[in-house]
Amino acid sequence: MSNETAPPAMYEVHSSDRLKMLMERTGTGDSITSRELAAKAGVAHGTIGGLMSGAQRVVPEGKAQAIADALGVQLRVLWVEVERQGNAFIPKQATA
Repeated sequence: MSNETAPPAMYEVHSSDRLKMLMERTGTGDSITSRELAAKAGVAHGTIGGLMSGAQRVVPEGKAQAIADALGVQLRVLWVEVERQGNAFIPKQATA
């Protein structure tokens, strides 16, 4: 039995425009700034900025879930699960 743990699932933001739209009107109907979102989700402000600008597209599942929770939406409203293929991430194929 191996002591290695599987790497966390990775999620790609569906689009930076969708993130911005959800920040304008969260699940509560209120708006949230990037700094407020970062604080509420417990992630670095640079992560939110990178996701908004498109400079960063992928985060581990825990961060993706925390951001979705902070926005008051379900995970898959904003995120697509991806898997590594070489140096790139591709959408993970749903298993039947």
